[in-house]
Amino acid sequence: MSDTQPTIVVIEDDPQIRRLVRSTLQTHGMTALEADTGSGGLSEVASHQPSLVVLDLGLPDADGIDIIRELRGWTQVPIIVLSARTSEVTKVAALDAGADDYLTKPFGVSELLARVRAQLRRTASSAEVPAISFGEVTVHLGTREVTKAGQPVRLTPTEYKLLTVLIQHAGRVLTQRHLLRDVWGPDQTNNAHYLRVYMGHLRQKLERDPAQPEHLLTETAVGYRLVGLR
Repeated sequence: MSDTQPTIVVIEDDPQIRRLVRSTLQTHGMTALEADTGSGGLSEVASHQPSLVVLDLGLPDADGIDIIRELRGWTQVPIIVLSARTSEVTKVAALDAGADDYLTKPFGVSELLARVRAQLRRTASSAEVPAISFGEVTVHLGTREVTKAGQPVRLTPTEYKLLTVLIQHAGRVLTQRHLLRDVWGPDQTNNAHYLRVYMGHLRQKLERDPAQPEHLLTETAVGYRLVGLR
């Protein structure tokens, strides 16, 4: 993967759309690798460690949502879904499985490029900033050290993992299932109690007033998000 020319894996079984996406990406200075099946796409991602994946849901050998889940088992590469499926249920399912964005067909190439660039910027920003702050809290990602008002804060491994997942997706609402899967694993996605308990722990340790959180926010009936990073 080149720093100057991002590599994008396009997993799409429609050859016309695949050619369009490849041509668009290449015209704008990116390398596009293609796969027309889910298994082929997984192989391309494993072999080339791309900057981003563009994924169709209607693949001949697998459902795209299953491909998202499989990718999320071993990589945090940004995933943009490109699909003719327009139902809200499907969009939520794809995002809940770990997709970062969802674009419906037919699509405009300008919008696709804008979304690709947004994900690449987010990834580059995360890689370049070794420490992040919100409120009185600073998280040193390289050393896994957390301070509040300059004083060390002791987080358990699970608390730290939950915090880093929220940081990776700062400003974005993460569903309870998404957080449970990323922190506790795919077998624990129904144990919302775990999440409530550990979010409570983080608020006690990091918020100025845990009863009125300013940064670790609840999105009622959906999940949580982290706001106020600087």
